[in-house]
Amino acid sequence: MSEQREKTAVVDVDDLAERFAAGDESALRQVYDRHGGAVFHLASRCLRDRGDAEDVTQAVFVAAWLSRATFDPEKGSLLGWLLAIARRKVVDLVRVRERAERVEEVIRRQPDPQPAPSAEHVVEQLVVADELARLPADQRKVLELAFYDDLTHQQISDRTGLALGTVKSHIRRGMAAIKQRWEVDGAAS
Repeated sequence: MSEQREKTAVVDVDDLAERFAAGDESALRQVYDRHGGAVFHLASRCLRDRGDAEDVTQAVFVAAWLSRATFDPEKGSLLGWLLAIARRKVVDLVRVRERAERVEEVIRRQPDPQPAPSAEHVVEQLVVADELARLPADQRKVLELAFYDDLTHQQISDRTGLALGTVKSHIRRGMAAIKQRWEVDGAAS
């Protein structure tokens, strides 16, 4: 009697797999009822989170239904095929989480962004840039090297070929012109 039951179960499984592969929606429900527990068990053992395991189980059956035409009963059982999909879905989820954690870590390591400059600061920069543009080319170059490149007087002299005293004079006269402009524009306190 039990041998007859086994033969009937095998026929039922084969028939169910064929109906599922053919697109029978009632077979989808039966496949889920029969194998959903095994898929959920695999997902929950790998992920250790019930919610994630439920999401993976649902994703497995959606993926299986959408790709049912690729199921080949000669290559293995329907349960084996579903479990293979489940393993891939678990691996995909783990990879996505690891990637997200790496991105979050990189973001956490980033320095805090510099605050946006105030309108006052922007105006000061524009006044300085405008005044620098009005200076003779030699003075402008010396001031730019001093303040933007943070070079010493001697380094500026070496780079430009100007005498050290000339470098100092250009800086002094250029700074005086900028200071005068600030005072005229009311930018200086």
